[in-house]
Amino acid sequence: MTLQHTLTVSDHNRDVSGMKYIYPVVSRRAGGVSIGINLNVNNACNWRCVYCQVPNLARGTPPPIELDLLEKELRSFLTYALHGDFMERYVAEGDRHLKDIAFSGNGEPTSAKEFPEVVTLVDKVLKDFNLLGEIGNTKQLNPIKLRLITNGSLMDKQAVLDSVSHLAKCNGEVWFKLDAGTKEGIARVNDVNLNPESHIQRLKKCAAACPTFIQTCMFGLDGEPPTEADVLAYLALISQVKDVVQGVHLYGLARPSYQAEAKRLSRLPEAWLEGVAQRIRQLGLTVYVSP
Repeated sequence: MTLQHTLTVSDHNRDVSGMKYIYPVVSRRAGGVSIGINLNVNNACNWRCVYCQVPNLARGTPPPIELDLLEKELRSFLTYALHGDFMERYVAEGDRHLKDIAFSGNGEPTSAKEFPEVVTLVDKVLKDFNLLGEIGNTKQLNPIKLRLITNGSLMDKQAVLDSVSHLAKCNGEVWFKLDAGTKEGIARVNDVNLNPESHIQRLKKCAAACPTFIQTCMFGLDGEPPTEADVLAYLALISQVKDVVQGVHLYGLARPSYQAEAKRLSRLPEAWLEGVAQRIRQLGLTVYVSP
């Protein structure tokens, strides 16, 4: 297997591995190498976040998943990452740690009708590689995480919640998107018509099924950061779940958007994000900041 170039946090090209479903990235938030599983190979999603780095993003759902191919690719890449020269050739020295397998990619992963089968498949593969902890008489001291990075919009579907419960049994974790605290803010950032209170109920269901972090992207729009009213609405919303989530991943823009609004977006100063993080901490939540 030959990758195109050294991996960096500013390049999450899903085609870098030459595989259909599996791709490696260096993740700021995971703190090392993340092996991504891209189920939305047609670049289709049910949201359209203005900061999204997916080119040619379209509304929709994934095509049928080739489960045999996905398993073959995952086994092949894990073998290369764990027993080959992948880390030395393509990853900077400080990032040479396999941190997770992540359901992420070019759209909402839970919108794939085969998502429950994919979770079962990945669970089996990771156990075969002894990556999920104690297996038989052996113990993996640092089991990797199996993460679901999701917009959370389908967490009221029982099949999705059942899969999230399965995820919890294999050192799983969910990163649940919540970028704004009002219906207008969500429409502006995620381009969907969504009731914040309904989304909080989905978040509560998710957190009851599996350890869950809120993931929030904040950025400048037309040269201005989110308003104080926007921040207050966001804080009020997440305060409702402070006792059920694990914390908040607050992050800024690391890579350019491929959406029509790209030129209107800008990175916020680290100090601004830290200021918001401190206000979140005052609610009693743990916060990780990736500016």
